[in-house]
Amino acid sequence: MESFQYESVIIDVSCLVEYNRFQSLAEDVVYKLPYQTIYICDENKKAKLQYELRFIFNKFIAIQDSGLLDPTVSFASDKSVSIAKKHKLITELEDDELSLFFEKFRNKLYGHPKFKDDFEELVKSFRVFNKIGEHKILSLFLMGDSGVGKTEVARAIFNCLGGSKRLAKINFGNYSNEFSLSSLIGSARGYIGSDDGEIFMKVRDTDIGVLLIDEFEKSNATLFNYFLDVLESGKMTSSLGDEIDLNGFIVVFTSNISKEDFPKRISPELRSRFDYKCMFTLLRSQDKRKYLEFRTKSIIKKISSDQNEDLEVHLLEYFNKCIDVGKYQNMRDLNKEIKKVFVKFLETSIDENSALNI
Repeated sequence: MESFQYESVIIDVSCLVEYNRFQSLAEDVVYKLPYQTIYICDENKKAKLQYELRFIFNKFIAIQDSGLLDPTVSFASDKSVSIAKKHKLITELEDDELSLFFEKFRNKLYGHPKFKDDFEELVKSFRVFNKIGEHKILSLFLMGDSGVGKTEVARAIFNCLGGSKRLAKINFGNYSNEFSLSSLIGSARGYIGSDDGEIFMKVRDTDIGVLLIDEFEKSNATLFNYFLDVLESGKMTSSLGDEIDLNGFIVVFTSNISKEDFPKRISPELRSRFDYKCMFTLLRSQDKRKYLEFRTKSIIKKISSDQNEDLEVHLLEYFNKCIDVGKYQNMRDLNKEIKKVFVKFLETSIDENSALNI
């Protein structure tokens, strides 16, 4: 053991299996310790710990493969027995990374130029006041008709921050009954299905600090009050008392309600907690044409292994000839039409079919 790195923070978690519901205990400990802490366990406890703590750690590797006993390995690297999960947050970006993020975000979200400008200013302010502990969650409430790009805001943020897993998304259309809170945050201890609710699993299983709450207006007062507390405290609390710290997160609430119905459906206390409220309007024709170009490139990229600029130009010309973007009120309907027209393109273009190996 002469080569053992005593300066490393190493914790043996084998004893956790002796406790009932040790997952919540482990979670409480892990999220309070430094990110580079190394966790080890006995081989005979491995299977149980690996299953129960799958939402807490990114990976589990044998100690002999970890470099833990190798004096030449520095544990400032990412080599360890178990590495606690950590969400990538917009508050942690360097200035050059933030500039690149805004550039990508503007290109990914079609239309809504004023929102893009406002969002950039919001994020810059959020980063400053988050660092001094005055602003824990950046909350956006986006209203408007279906298909105008509200949910795309959260997806664009997620993708531009480099998300590799799934966006944490909760649809409140599924949470309108009297048991909605239990379904969302878990049932009380002793009840069947008293494990964590959907929102805890979704947040733990994502790698980016973004949470999308879709169709927010379809829920009830109980859940509205729960999120009032979340936005005030910066933390989500389960029915078992477990917590997930959302400090540095962006939470996007979307709703199909009108601007006039907003004050009728959402309480004054909750309305005041939203950092930004915006009505998304229908996209302009020029934005829809840009989307048509984007879909052309994405389709060609997905079905052709080689870059084929001639085919891309040919397909875009075909789309422009067959699709009048002015007829479509939202992106969903436009995308459905793009799919129908593309199938016709394949049926009438034998040479393209053979070139694409379809």
